[in-house]
Amino acid sequence: MFILADDMGYGDMSHTGGKAATPHCDWLAAEGMRFTDAHTSSSVCTPTRYGILTGRYNWRSTLKKGVLSGFKPPLIKEHRLTVADYLKNQGYKTAMIGKWHLGIGWQNLPKGKKVSPRKNLVDHPKAKPGIGKGWNVDFTKPIIGPASFGFDSFWGVGASLDMPPYVYLENDRVLGTPDICNSFNRRPGPATEDFDASLSLIKLAQKSRQFIAQQSADKPFFLYLPLTSPHTPVSPSKKWQGKSSIGPYGDFLMETDWVVGEVLSELQHQGLSENTMVIFTADNGCSPDADIDDLQSKGHFPNAPWRGAKSDIFEGGHRVPFIVRWPAQIKAGSLSDSTICTTDFFATAADATGALSEIPANTAEDSFSFLSELTASGKTQRLTTIHHSSSGYFAIRKGDWKLVLCAHSGGRGFPHIDRDKEAIKDLPLIQLYNMKDDPKEEHNLHDKNPETVHKLITILTKEIKDGRITNGPVQANDGYPPFESDIIERFPELNFTKK
Repeated sequence: MFILADDMGYGDMSHTGGKAATPHCDWLAAEGMRFTDAHTSSSVCTPTRYGILTGRYNWRSTLKKGVLSGFKPPLIKEHRLTVADYLKNQGYKTAMIGKWHLGIGWQNLPKGKKVSPRKNLVDHPKAKPGIGKGWNVDFTKPIIGPASFGFDSFWGVGASLDMPPYVYLENDRVLGTPDICNSFNRRPGPATEDFDASLSLIKLAQKSRQFIAQQSADKPFFLYLPLTSPHTPVSPSKKWQGKSSIGPYGDFLMETDWVVGEVLSELQHQGLSENTMVIFTADNGCSPDADIDDLQSKGHFPNAPWRGAKSDIFEGGHRVPFIVRWPAQIKAGSLSDSTICTTDFFATAADATGALSEIPANTAEDSFSFLSELTASGKTQRLTTIHHSSSGYFAIRKGDWKLVLCAHSGGRGFPHIDRDKEAIKDLPLIQLYNMKDDPKEEHNLHDKNPETVHKLITILTKEIKDGRITNGPVQANDGYPPFESDIIERFPELNFTKK
């Protein structure tokens, strides 16, 4: 079981210093292994989700920066094997319940046809104009979604709860036909009238418990549970409103933790806890939209001591909570400081089923098994980790060293590439940090360690060109990642467009 929180920082849980009570995540950590140096492959969600399901770095896909909207086509190519496909081939029953955000294949109405909303419920002051003109998607037709990428069943939403269309999906169909225009933030679009963002977690918990209750101890299953929280809209249900001391965001964290408790309780009730691997992590760090300054003024540091937040190349953008519980195999209360990445789930799941060697050469190219960490029989074979920001900037980590290939945050944080030009103009082109001595990334050592910079650039170049970081034959990227001219001028080997 893979539970993925949405925009949840390393410091958001009470066992890592958070001020909102998260007893079920704390319980999970107490009974399993907690990784202190776990990273997402990107500092935003669509790319990270791609990496989790494919075991491949997101920037190797056609999406070189940013995220998909709710109407974009699938990012995963039809021929690419996902971890759900792989486990299904191993005899697992596979299900996804929650937020997809990897693109949906919608069918459109005949050219020139549009559906006009019968009601407009949009009242957000920042809502985009022109919302009442209707849409040309035929919501009565089947979709291409999770059920097309290895999942036997799917129930959930196509993208974030603040991205249209505001509908629930089941397998390859929309539940209900959207006929109104609504918005749960500043993005208006088609919606069904019964769609309520504040009820999302309740529904996901119910559907997850129902799925688990249908399983048996002699039939393996895989449940992928990507939650919709605590991403915006920060909308805890009525039961959880006012429960924390730090405001609605804290309430939402507590409700997120409640969902974890619900699925753990159902596993226990069905006698499935002992031999079920449960992973809990997040798709990136806490978002600036959570008003991090306000949370910190209340003693809650959502991204712990790390610099930056969601979208950034700094640690706060991609260092996330990562807990694994598997009572039959993992010693309770274990701690690992090994560097792992969310792309490693594919290989780890294959290893746990005894089928690691059967992964094809063109599959899970950036995935290393950390099963030996879990069972205390060895260490992960991951030597390097490539980080990627929302705006497409790169960093590479090897051991204690992290090389950042930009002078700014790479995302929405300070220094911002456009907003903080005065600050950036006096900064070096690249950043090099010793993460052991300087975990807050405060002291740029690039000028004192040119050999280290050169070694990391050489490794990065090879790992991009090879189309993989695992051993095996060279694979093709879906286009090379673009580097800015000043970086190419300094490191010409990163000019992959040169003939």
